[in-house]
Amino acid sequence: MILASIAECMTKDFAILKPDMPVAEASAILIKKSLLGGPVLDSKGLLIGWISDQECLHCTLQVVYHNTRVATVADVMQTDVLTLSLNSEPLDVAQKMLAGGATTYPVVDGGNKVVGVLTRRDILKMLDKKLNEMA
Repeated sequence: MILASIAECMTKDFAILKPDMPVAEASAILIKKSLLGGPVLDSKGLLIGWISDQECLHCTLQVVYHNTRVATVADVMQTDVLTLSLNSEPLDVAQKMLAGGATTYPVVDGGNKVVGVLTRRDILKMLDKKLNEMA
């Protein structure tokens, strides 16, 4: 069974987040794009981290309810980021997701530049399309 490639499945309209950006601003971008997280890019567009809605929620709660601090993305982002390449196999990625792996992965080219984001929903869309083709 031939399925779509990562390039065909991934979201190319992902959130572009910067390390010096306030977490509240990053959170607003993720909300606007209906995403659960996004890659943090340096000035050259290279991946340096990832921030999820969980980190955003934690910081935003501190600001709203405790008025304690205004964090930047760099303060809370994950720097050990699992990535996919354009050569990754969608079904292998789906198996990783089912085994408790991340539900969203940045897709990077050979130079560590983010070219897209692959979510569990993207995999489901690809499988749904395949099922409709088989019907």
